[in-house]
Amino acid sequence: MHHKTFVAVAVGLGLVTLSACGSTDTGGSADPTTVTLVSHDSWAVSKDVLKDFEKRSGYKVRVLKDGDAGQAVNKAILTKDNPQGDVFFGVDNTLLSRALDNGLFQPYRAKGWDTVRPEFRADQGKHRVTPVDTGDICVNYDKAWFSAHKLTPPRSFEDLAKPAYKNLLVTENAATSSPGLGFLLGSAAKFGDDGWPGYWKKLKANGVKVVDGWEQAYYQEFSGSSEGKKAGGDRPLVVSYASSPPAEVIYAKKRPATAPTGVATGTCFRQVEYAGLLSNAKNTKGGKALLDFLLTKEFQQDMPLNMFVYPVVKGAAVPADFTKYGPAAEDPETLAPDTIAANRDEWVKSWTSLVLK
Repeated sequence: MHHKTFVAVAVGLGLVTLSACGSTDTGGSADPTTVTLVSHDSWAVSKDVLKDFEKRSGYKVRVLKDGDAGQAVNKAILTKDNPQGDVFFGVDNTLLSRALDNGLFQPYRAKGWDTVRPEFRADQGKHRVTPVDTGDICVNYDKAWFSAHKLTPPRSFEDLAKPAYKNLLVTENAATSSPGLGFLLGSAAKFGDDGWPGYWKKLKANGVKVVDGWEQAYYQEFSGSSEGKKAGGDRPLVVSYASSPPAEVIYAKKRPATAPTGVATGTCFRQVEYAGLLSNAKNTKGGKALLDFLLTKEFQQDMPLNMFVYPVVKGAAVPADFTKYGPAAEDPETLAPDTIAANRDEWVKSWTSLVLK
């Protein structure tokens, strides 16, 4: 599997606090012909699509990758007075309020705004962020393991707590990882503010394993990924993405007829990723042109096979391979951004003392 791109799906939103000292990067280039995009590690775009934008707009794009999404968001907040670039991509709905409350972005209504499906729009009055992509965080299962053990794979949150699935699930730390946090938020959406802790007590009693980030969970612990098999991973259930099965197929050395992994469709939480114009961007004109570009059909249709995410604009086509091997979750759990904002830090704190202590 082409590791670099698949990490695309692995945006591990670390919620670590970074000390403000460290590298003395003087921020984005003041060169008016260059526009700098700051992103998490999983940014990926086809060369010809990017060249097309550069040719049409006259700007050269410089990309700065800043670790997983949580780290990247925190670093952007710490450097916001003298930012490293003009546009930031990769803050998602689980962390959006943190970015907005810290004044990370300035308002800009991107040209393609009207083409964005209404359910993905956020911060509508102020337009400080532009929705770029969406995907679902879901439990994935190892098909071969379940068939060898003559066990039906789990379908729902409730199933995961049943004795039949004891010691089978690996998830990520909700305090350091995006899918880990998304899975916690999904359980809170499902069982409510007063119900989710009891659910996690059951998961803990049922032997859930928690690791720091997605890469470790998926590539080392999960028996269903090609890397995990080699690493001796023995957990046939992992918190990952609904789009992980097509990635397994598309990046396989010898393409299998069907994906080796499946999705427990009743365990999904909807994630939306945004981009925004940084508050003290040096090249605001270039930044605005880049945000407009992210909503063009050309870029939106290029994303699925590069970042394994779905487009947010109406009428953007998704490649057949993508839907064939990984149909989108039919009814994912969702939470309103203000519900996430009001509860996230408290929930993560409770989760940590409940599950990790």
